[in-house]
Amino acid sequence: MDRQDYNDAERAVDKTKWTVNDYADRAKDYIREERDRNATPTAEGWMERAKDNVSDAWEDTKDAVSDAWEQTKDWSEDAKAEVRKATN
Repeated sequence: MDRQDYNDAERAVDKTKWTVNDYADRAKDYIREERDRNATPTAEGWMERAKDNVSDAWEDTKDAVSDAWEQTKDWSEDAKAEVRKATN
């Protein structure tokens, strides 16, 4: 994995990673949204929302890592072919 791929994967994780303060702010937002809809906010509902965010982060991470793998694999195969070509 080259540096750019690593940075892309890291940015995908950072973009979706929540800090404790972010969790508190987002929990407040969830409570406000539920109340605006005349619904009762619940811990289960909040946990579901947090789980969805983590799931999105995981999907973004998997995509970035998969792309990095394919690029690295292609680079490796190209390098191997170049070595063979040079030694023939």
